[in-house]
Amino acid sequence: MPKTIILTLSFLLFSLFSFSQKKQICITIDDLPVVSYGITDIQYQTNLTADLLAHLKQKKIPAIGFVNEMKLFPNDNFTKDQVELLKMWLNAGQELGNHTFAHKDYNNTPFKEYAEGIVKGEKITKKLLEESGKKMEYFRHPFLHLGLTKEKADSLSTFLFEHGYTVAPVSIDNDDYLFALAYHRLLAKNDKKTADKLGEDYLKYMEEKLLFYERQSEKLFGKNISQILLLHANKLNADFLGKLSDVYLKHGYEFVSMEKALKDPAYQTPITKYGRYGISWIDRWALSAGKTGDFFKGDPESPEYVKQLAK
Repeated sequence: MPKTIILTLSFLLFSLFSFSQKKQICITIDDLPVVSYGITDIQYQTNLTADLLAHLKQKKIPAIGFVNEMKLFPNDNFTKDQVELLKMWLNAGQELGNHTFAHKDYNNTPFKEYAEGIVKGEKITKKLLEESGKKMEYFRHPFLHLGLTKEKADSLSTFLFEHGYTVAPVSIDNDDYLFALAYHRLLAKNDKKTADKLGEDYLKYMEEKLLFYERQSEKLFGKNISQILLLHANKLNADFLGKLSDVYLKHGYEFVSMEKALKDPAYQTPITKYGRYGISWIDRWALSAGKTGDFFKGDPESPEYVKQLAK
């Protein structure tokens, strides 16, 4: 068989293989057990957790939730009710990770104090994971703050490595927390009509964010990497995660675990730029590659009415 025909067939096979590969996204949910905006009723919190998990089960999503163990001690008193919420995650087959004890900002916290918060924040969750045959493996930085300087970032990276942690990066950052606070306030006022509108606008905004970071990935790597989405354990996502999942399915995504997402070589890309920002890893890699100005244009913004409601 002539060499040109062999090359052509090889190219066609490669193209067909590439085309057949689904896009991948990992769903991560921060600030467990729940973001309740001061609603202490345990039945409310249990229902919120159950709704989140029901969406994940229905869509067959292997998610990971990141825990702030301070929430297990409301008013400085330990409560089993909050632990039961974490058990719901594990009983549903989902993963848990460490989000520090008290969600402190590494930009404004001395290394020693921050490191103590990581160790303090793993005690109960680690035991729960072990009882479920799992292990504490992933760490998520509060506010996505890695360190103001290379030295501070390196100190934390070394500490995490020595304590057996893998950093859980974020490729699709977004303002779901602004939408969630606005949604909470609308529900508190019994303004269901505006709350429903906000929910639909949230889905549109999140789709625009997805497409934006797809384009950024293509520009930076020449391909769409395995994406990692940041969400929070709030009422908005408890109500809309099912529809939000449909957005990713519509765009050809399959839901994967953190372990599988991190197999993408893109996540080995070094970060060399540091600052106060809490941003997507795609943005960090772009800054580290010297990208400026026009490269970052087109990042979708939250609607103005949502920003006002969340003030």
